[in-house]
Amino acid sequence: MEALTGLEHEILFFIQESIRADWLDGFMEAVTFLGNGGWFFIVLGILLAVYPKTRTYGFLLLAALAVDAVVLNLGLKNLVQRVRPYDQFPDLILIIERQMDFSFPSGHSGCAFAAAGVFLLAPPKGKRAFGWGMLILAVLIGFSRLYVGVHFPTDVLAGAAVGFLSALFVVYLYRRQERREKTEEAG
Repeated sequence: MEALTGLEHEILFFIQESIRADWLDGFMEAVTFLGNGGWFFIVLGILLAVYPKTRTYGFLLLAALAVDAVVLNLGLKNLVQRVRPYDQFPDLILIIERQMDFSFPSGHSGCAFAAAGVFLLAPPKGKRAFGWGMLILAVLIGFSRLYVGVHFPTDVLAGAAVGFLSALFVVYLYRRQERREKTEEAG
């Protein structure tokens, strides 16, 4: 475990010393802001749920975010209790405020990949590109958490996995219910 943490420190230090740039800081701060508390994805889910044509996708998104939040923020973060990288390695410099919760897994990555997962697994008709756009946004949000210095790479990867699995679970339940209703209508 110590070797992995050392490698992660090296990755974060590389990002800090070789990729960070004044001209990029503001953009990365804005990207990371989109994941704060999942607000962007919650608002998107509510907006989609309001309109009849997109209501299903809004509810799927909100359900995936809820599953992700329970598993990740209420479960894994409190179970693992991993300290933030900047608390462990004083040579890592934050460019946003200190975070108040534990590091593992990344909640920002979780909600972003839950959203991307919903739209990749159950895209609205003719809107498959939307899912790929959400995936790009999710990757950017995950990377932004490394860039601003608040997460280890495995935090981001675990958050992404939990988020995507949350979407998979919700879409699976939705598809199963759809099949059940079609069977009942036919029978």
